[in-house]
Amino acid sequence: MTVYIFAVIQGIVEGLTEFLPISSTGHMIITDYFLEASGFKSGLSEEAVKSFEVFIQLGAILAVAILYRAKIADMIGHWRDGLTYFGKGENSKEASSESGRLSLVHILFAMLPAVVIGLLCHSFIKHYLFSAKTVVIGLVVGGVYMIFAERRETPISAATLDAITHRQAFRIGLFQCLALWPGFSRAGATIAGGLLVGANHRTAADFSFILAVPMMIAATGLDLLKSYKALSVSLAGPFATGFFVSFVVAWLAVVAFLNFLERVKLTPFAWYRFVMAAVVLFFMFR
Repeated sequence: MTVYIFAVIQGIVEGLTEFLPISSTGHMIITDYFLEASGFKSGLSEEAVKSFEVFIQLGAILAVAILYRAKIADMIGHWRDGLTYFGKGENSKEASSESGRLSLVHILFAMLPAVVIGLLCHSFIKHYLFSAKTVVIGLVVGGVYMIFAERRETPISAATLDAITHRQAFRIGLFQCLALWPGFSRAGATIAGGLLVGANHRTAADFSFILAVPMMIAATGLDLLKSYKALSVSLAGPFATGFFVSFVVAWLAVVAFLNFLERVKLTPFAWYRFVMAAVVLFFMFR
């Protein structure tokens, strides 16, 4: 029974934090830290826990893919449109696709920096940066970065997804690299990055969520390939439970976040990160 309790707890944490600018990886590491400190035993091996935490991300990915299914289908259906303006000038009209819509090329440009750096540094990140201490650093630095992006007040040049240029997409992708540090938050890095390159809050969030689908599928697939040996038929129940909980909670979290973001922006999430970092430090050094 404890393994199902573990699955529900981690499913809630994953679903609630994956697409909010507060770092899902950081919260998973912190949750593991507190569960271990409290003496809670999931009944899973260390390798199985790692595989489980990767697997339930698929539930969160599915929630966003369904929520943005119309836009994703439109990009796939018009994949040739993104190729039209390669080699053109860099002003907003020429850098946008011919039909004036977000394309798969925009997503490719945004994915490229983090994919390259992530592949090159994957082992280093997993070995040296996955700890409660590094998460605290990521929470604090990421919070400062979000407040800076909020107060920078960059002039808005992309008020909708279809107004995002290839250059803006690539620059958001560069900001996404910050999230390779656990605790920084992929959503926080890309949403704040979107603000810094001229997107409004809703457009930055929508682009962040759509970009998350291929990014997370790639990252999750890579991790599962490396840890699939820890999977077995006996784990199907807990894994399915965590997947379902993550899916439902992520769906609710994204819908609520988009409504919340338009009213109060990013700053409250930055302050939450500071409080979370302080709490972790308190329990680490008490």
